[in-house]
Parts: sequence; C-alpha cells; structure tokens
Amino acid sequence: MFQAAAWLIDTFYAWVNDYTFALSMVAIAIMLLITPLTLKSTKGMLQMQRLQPEMRRIQLDFKGDRQRLNEEMMKLYQEHKINPLSSCLPLLAQMPVFIIMFRVLTGMTKRDDVGLFDPQYIDKGSDLYASLKGAREMLSLGIDLAVTPANAMGQDFVGGLPYAFLIVVLGGLFWVQQKMVANRASAPTMSPVQAKVMQYLPVVFAIFQVFLPTGLVVYYMVQAIVRILQQWYITRRFYGEGGLGQLAQEASAKARELAGKPEEKSSKQKDERAQAQPDGPIQSKRVTPSKNRPTPSGRPVRPVPPSKRKK
Repeated sequence: MFQAAAWLIDTFYAWVNDYTFALSMVAIAIMLLITPLTLKSTKGMLQMQRLQPEMRRIQLDFKGDRQRLNEEMMKLYQEHKINPLSSCLPLLAQMPVFIIMFRVLTGMTKRDDVGLFDPQYIDKGSDLYASLKGAREMLSLGIDLAVTPANAMGQDFVGGLPYAFLIVVLGGLFWVQQKMVANRASAPTMSPVQAKVMQYLPVVFAIFQVFLPTGLVVYYMVQAIVRILQQWYITRRFYGEGGLGQLAQEASAKARELAGKPEEKSSKQKDERAQAQPDGPIQSKRVTPSKNRPTPSGRPVRPVPPSKRKK
C-alpha cells in the first residue's frame, strides 16, 4: 500500500517536477474515489431522517421490549432498503488513507546518519527519488514540506510564519466546510451546544496539524477545497425545492414534535391491555368457604366450639 501511494505521488511529480502539485493531485484523485461513497452516505442519511417519525412511533410502541424494538427497526430498514451504517463509509475509507499518506511522506523524507534524505517506498530510478536522494529539504514554493510547522516556528519564528499561515487557512477551510453542513440541517436530537462543538471540532483538528509534516497539511488543504465543492453540489442536488433533503427536514421537524410531547401509552399497548381484560362483569371469588357449606372436597365444615373461638 505504501509503495502504491508513493508510485502515485511519483507519477504526478513526473509531470511538472513540483511536490505541491504532486500531493495536490493525489488528494484530488483520492477525493474523486471517495465522492461516490459520500453521495451514497448522504442519501442514506436523508432517507433515515425521513423515517424518524416512524422510528419514534416504534420506540414508543416497544419502549419496554428491547428485542422487539430492534426487530421492528430492522424490518423498517429492510422495507425501505436503508443501511444505517452507510453514513460511516466515507470516514472509514479516509482513515487508512491518512495512515498511508503519513507513512509515505515520512518515509520519503527519512534521513540518514548525516541528516540527508534516504527515500523509502520509491523506485530508485524515478524522478522523485532522484530529486530527494541526498537532499536536506523538500522545497516547494519556498516552503519545506518535510518539516512540521511546529519545528519550523521553533527554529525561526519569523521564518515559520508561512507555516502558521497554512494552518490558519486549513482551519478556515474546515470551518467553512462544517458551516455549510450545519446551515443545511441539524439532527433533531442535537442540542445547540452539540451543534457548536461539531462546528468547531474540525478547527481543533486543524490545530493538531502543526505536529505533522507540512506536505500533509497541503494535502488536507486541497482535500478541504474539494469537500467544499462537494457540499455545494450536495446542497444543490438534495436540498432543492421538493428534494430529498427538504422532505427529510420536514420529517425531522415532525419527529421533534413527537419527541417534545409527553410520552403516553401507545395504541399497541392499549390494545394489548384491552384484550387481556374480560368483556363481562368482574366476578369476585370467595377465598374461604362460607359457614356450614360444603368445601370443594365435599366435606362439611365443622363448627368451632364457643370455648375455642378467638375473642
């Protein structure tokens, strides 16, 4: 996997001999591969939002029966052909990519005993290997992509300002992307505090990029730009007049109304209780036989002598 990713970087690098261009093209290529998963997960998420009123009713009907609740939920998903885990597919696909890109970038800029690059995972006959072998910096547009922003600012604060600027731009791109998602719709059970946390969490993630190679920061910047374009397309495709997104928002509003009402006994529970009760009048049963009447065994009850009666 590492050699395949390094080969992809080397292929793009051979076109213009620029590291930033090569990493940017890799980011775009990966995002194009993930885009179908993103669209599928978005559609599945909106379809689940449309089912929220029915899901809420099922939760009320089978509140005390966890097994029956899960069975009815699965029937609902199967009836509408929805996979509740589809929204996790893009995230699950990106995590291995992040690990691979981190290992490849650190491997390409691995240093020997004297501090020179000894590239790993790259074909020794490639242009990328020739440009990195024996070098001390991975320069592109005046920035060393092999150093982390934290180290660059630690060695020379003024010289490290361009690296800090990249982090600020990355955080701004993450914020814009999350803002686009938050403006479209919010989960019916999400509180305003949770919405704010979800909005600013990507910005916090951008801050941690100061400890990663700058080449990875450039990679994420390009990916963030592509994601913004993706969100713009998703908004136009799904959230137009009469679109799936609008129907999902209306269903979410209805589910919020159901969640806000006091919980009552469901109609199903009422029917079961009515069926359990007899239709005729309630008849009382004597626990002990009356005096001087035969017992169920057919023997008469002997009277208690006055001397043995309780006072």
